[in-house]
Amino acid sequence: MSQPTHLPTYQPYKAKHILNRHKRPDSWFWTAYSAHPYIGCPHACHFCYCREDKYARGQPAAEFGQVIRVKENAPELLDRELARVPVDVVAVGDWSATEHRFRLSRRMLEVILARGFPASILERSPFVLRDLDLVQAIHQKARAVVFFSITTTPESPQYDAVCRAEHHAPTPASRFKAMERFARAGIPTGTCMMPVLPGLGDDAASLESVVRWTREHGGSFVLVAGLTLSGQQRTYWLDYVARAHPALLPLVDRLYPTGKSYGPVGNYWSALARRVAEYGQKYGIPDRMPRPIIPGDARTVNKRLAEYLADEVYRMELRGEPSHRVWAYRKASWALEDLEPDVRVVYETMGRKGLESIKDVGPRLGQIIEGWLTTNAVKVPA
Repeated sequence: MSQPTHLPTYQPYKAKHILNRHKRPDSWFWTAYSAHPYIGCPHACHFCYCREDKYARGQPAAEFGQVIRVKENAPELLDRELARVPVDVVAVGDWSATEHRFRLSRRMLEVILARGFPASILERSPFVLRDLDLVQAIHQKARAVVFFSITTTPESPQYDAVCRAEHHAPTPASRFKAMERFARAGIPTGTCMMPVLPGLGDDAASLESVVRWTREHGGSFVLVAGLTLSGQQRTYWLDYVARAHPALLPLVDRLYPTGKSYGPVGNYWSALARRVAEYGQKYGIPDRMPRPIIPGDARTVNKRLAEYLADEVYRMELRGEPSHRVWAYRKASWALEDLEPDVRVVYETMGRKGLESIKDVGPRLGQIIEGWLTTNAVKVPA
């Protein structure tokens, strides 16, 4: 692992709360909650979105890897707050060098296991392997997924440049080895190719190599997204590009017009995602993450159907379909997510009319849902 040239300053404090609750599960990672014990990261990746104002909480972007705030009461808070919410997937972390010292992430996994919640772990460090025993126990009881943030391989033309942009993060090869260990242990795992950096790893050879390495190391999915830029993080990244890769400034300025865009404009991201999907088909690995479902969940079919519709939304966006059609599917997915009774009961009791009566479904999507139910519902574990 690349070592920092400085030792971070740690600032332990008593947090007031730890659990962030989403309005509904995220359709990329399927997390309903997130809980993180540290603010700041010694990896200090130059592009990290956590340098944004809303995440930094008053900390200058340049201090992100230098001053680490430690929520020393994180496990106790998590235990108390999980007791008050429905069981669903919790995103947790992190396993940077800070965790070597404070061990809060492990203690949070112990809470998640005791409370019977599923866990989602996105990491840039192989140190998460230390807690493989807990992850296996959580997966057996309620499901767990561990995936790694990787956007380059040693075969990529811009490998060295991407590694420098990742600053003090462990090598991509070490993350792939950790992925392989989790896969052998029976834990769903894969790659989060986020963010792909414009001009640094967005070429065809680099994208294909990440997909292939994921498959070769036991990964079962690859997710992809572009760089986001906002506020002080935007300024910090542009300053870094000006110093390290000045020739890329026109590309960044074109994709991220000042004051107009958080993500890349135009079809940059959709073209990127379509290419990754093609490589996924080539190597037999999907570009969407399967939704973790707790064994015995009474709303399993509703959640699987919501997942199906969300996947359709993703495909429609890549194809550039009209926004009103995309939003129709998105709202129908949300409706199934929010639906309390089992959708099968609605259908068996009232037929197609029952499906059409669900908010934001209507005749067209009612027909699509009916087709899915009659084809797939029997295959969904109860």
